Amino acid sequence: MKRLLMVMVLTVTGFLPVTPAAAPAPDQTVREATDKILLLIRKNRAAYQGDQRKLYAMVDQNVLPYFDFRKMSALVLGSNWREADVAQRDRFISEFRQLLVRTYATALLKYNDEKVVILPYRAPLPDDRTVTVKTEVRRSGQTPIPISYEFYLNRDGQWKVYDVSIEGVSIVTSYTNTYAERVSRDGLDKLIANLAQENRDGRKAGTN
Repeated sequence: MKRLLMVMVLTVTGFLPVTPAAAPAPDQTVREATDKILLLIRKNRAAYQGDQRKLYAMVDQNVLPYFDFRKMSALVLGSNWREADVAQRDRFISEFRQLLVRTYATALLKYNDEKVVILPYRAPLPDDRTVTVKTEVRRSGQTPIPISYEFYLNRDGQWKVYDVSIEGVSIVTSYTNTYAERVSRDGLDKLIANLAQENRDGRKAGTN
């Protein structure tokens, strides 16, 4: 799981918030914004290493707005989502988002100028509500790492990411398998409490 997320962050940095009227196509969003975020990492690496709260804030502001965490959370929890009450759902979404913020932030500091390439893209047809953007992380002397982003068109006319596959492995599916076992063993409230504790411990560890 950690390896998948560490690789995923090399291209997930392409998602930046834009106004609805100017919302670009998914491939355009990835292509235009990736360079900007990776430039921030190169320019501010020392500052981010010295105070990872700044890095967390950058990730939260610039990386995650294009993800639909409610949809992702529903997919991850599956039947447990349908059985959860409103408060449980809201708490899980909040902690799940924080988990990804910390994971992406940590992975960003490991970026070493790998090249991100957007592969040929089929634009959605008028009736399409989902689309896939395929990319590769290319490293010198190593096999490229394929990463695919699954977008869907929400009710506001915005393309949102609801899953990412790395080397053919779905992030949503990976978390689904992990959390299903934990919920079955300990219950949903315990899972949420454990995620909250992990997030608190992670934030403390990231503060120098």
